[in-house]
Amino acid sequence: MFKKVDPTVKTETRFIALVVLILLILMEAVFLIIGQWDIAVLLGGLYGAAVAVGNFFLMGLTVQKCLTLEPDEAKKRMKLSQQGRLMLMLVLCMIGAALPCFNTIALLIPQFFPRIGVTIRGLTIKDK
Repeated sequence: MFKKVDPTVKTETRFIALVVLILLILMEAVFLIIGQWDIAVLLGGLYGAAVAVGNFFLMGLTVQKCLTLEPDEAKKRMKLSQQGRLMLMLVLCMIGAALPCFNTIALLIPQFFPRIGVTIRGLTIKDK
């Protein structure tokens, strides 16, 4: 699975990671401004960002693999991957929320950052 990662998957994952990092810094700043920042917010944000970017990367690997499959098989594989990744994210977020070293809100907010990145990427590609 990890033998050969398509350059497009690498490029898009790097872009999403950059967007997640920028939004994470902004989120941390908001926590600081409202006086709620502490080390648990930082650790929760970093953990949440890692989960979000990891999910995006795994999705990219699945899409890469599905491009070589027949349409029906690709559809099944994508659906199975989506369900598996969702369960993995749920478990990882629940583990993070259960640990006192992570702020739960700071852990959950980054799960939305890749969607923002995908939207930004779509708008920039559309302009080109």
